[in-house]
Amino acid sequence: MIWVFFFGLNYLVYVYNHESTDDAFIAGHVVSVAPRVDGQITDVLVKDNELVHSNDLLIKIDPADLTQTVEQKNAACAAEAANFQAMEDGLVVMQTKLVTANATARESQADADALAATADRARADLTRAGTLIEQKTISAQEYDAAQAAAKEADANLNSARQKADADKSRIQEASAEYVATKSSAATALARMHQAQADLDTAKLNLSYTTIYAPADGRITRKSVEPGDYVQTGQALLAIVPEEVWVAANFKESQLKKMQPGQSVRVAIDALGGRSFAAHVDSLQAGSGAQFSLLPPENATGNFVKVVQRVPVKIVFDERLPADHTIGPGLSVTPSVLVGTLTVPKWLTAVIAVAAGLGAGLIFGVLVRRRNAAL
Repeated sequence: MIWVFFFGLNYLVYVYNHESTDDAFIAGHVVSVAPRVDGQITDVLVKDNELVHSNDLLIKIDPADLTQTVEQKNAACAAEAANFQAMEDGLVVMQTKLVTANATARESQADADALAATADRARADLTRAGTLIEQKTISAQEYDAAQAAAKEADANLNSARQKADADKSRIQEASAEYVATKSSAATALARMHQAQADLDTAKLNLSYTTIYAPADGRITRKSVEPGDYVQTGQALLAIVPEEVWVAANFKESQLKKMQPGQSVRVAIDALGGRSFAAHVDSLQAGSGAQFSLLPPENATGNFVKVVQRVPVKIVFDERLPADHTIGPGLSVTPSVLVGTLTVPKWLTAVIAVAAGLGAGLIFGVLVRRRNAAL
């Protein structure tokens, strides 16, 4: 009797300090693997439930079409590069032509300036000759020579000025050609960059014909075999990483004392109820029903109060056994330590003894009364 009371009291204390639920399951990330290009599957290198590591080769897609695309883009890129180089060479030629035109124009202007000075001198000589011939100082022949020299100087000056103007117009022409060639070179450069980007994209798509594992884990939901034709985004298989946690749905009335960081013992049904140390990580900001596909609508006038359940994330503190596969969906029973009530062992013993003595006295009285009645 004493032992029954002792264990009963301890059980009551345990129930007061803990909150538990059987509406709890193992949860974990599920990484879906899908192709990023269309194509026919040539090799599938994994099996159902196989353990794989990050960057392990999983699937191969026939690369023939994409390889040809890479070759085409490579040829187009080479052609655009050659075109750009030709434009660059032409730009150098146009720049040289512009420099030459400027030099020629300056030389022509210098010649015109020199001939202008010669013409001024010839006109001055003609003016003096006119004065001298009036004074009968020079002969008519000398005057005619001065007059001819002045006319020749003016003619040379006009010719030089026309040449200078023509050379200046050639500067404008060379400048326009240089600007046009520079614009064409910029366009060719843009086309070359576009061709290079197309080539890079083709190479990237070619690399997508080999699919690697994005994380460590076990293969699940494999739905692909060699020979299948797959499309971009089509789910081929899933990888379940080894990292798991517990999603426990506690009643809202159980959350009064629950908070992150509290200790938890998690019993896993798949391991025969073996328990593991864990702790409360976080509580969802809302009930599970509110975030379901069809949340409840209680504004219809026929409301019936239903105790809501709130998902609580529980994280394991110790490593799960490696010889068993513990994956999402397995049932568990978490027990969260939410209180600190304790009963001293000596007090438990005293109460147990007192209860036992009292029960013994009551039993003795009942026995005596029974004997007296007989």
